[in-house]
Amino acid sequence: MYPEEHCIKAPELLREGGVGEEMIHAICSHAYGMHVDVKPEHLMEKVLFATDELTGLIGAAALMRPSKSVRDMELKSLKKKYKVKTFAAGCSREVIEQGAEMLGWPLDEVLQKTLDAMRDCETKVAEELQRQGQ
Repeated sequence: MYPEEHCIKAPELLREGGVGEEMIHAICSHAYGMHVDVKPEHLMEKVLFATDELTGLIGAAALMRPSKSVRDMELKSLKKKYKVKTFAAGCSREVIEQGAEMLGWPLDEVLQKTLDAMRDCETKVAEELQRQGQ
């Protein structure tokens, strides 16, 4: 409903739904510096901040592969796409790198862990989308 304002409208909507302030902070902090001033503080919030943009980039890279999957994507291949600033240009490398810095992890570690996580859940996500008719 609010694609450009989702982290601005989220607190109001989440409170109406009975969500606690800790969870609201976590959800809103993923857009820190872009749309909101809610800074990621806890590990989970920092991971979400670092990977939100990155999952979009990895998803776009997967669509370019013959398999259309992350299952056979290697870090080396992902890094090549990452370096091409015009590829998935809407996915901010600056935010991804800022997230890695917040976590104190090398960028390669953030890339690999995110790729591994997406591999682990790709089948379940596809099954759920199919179940929903999407």
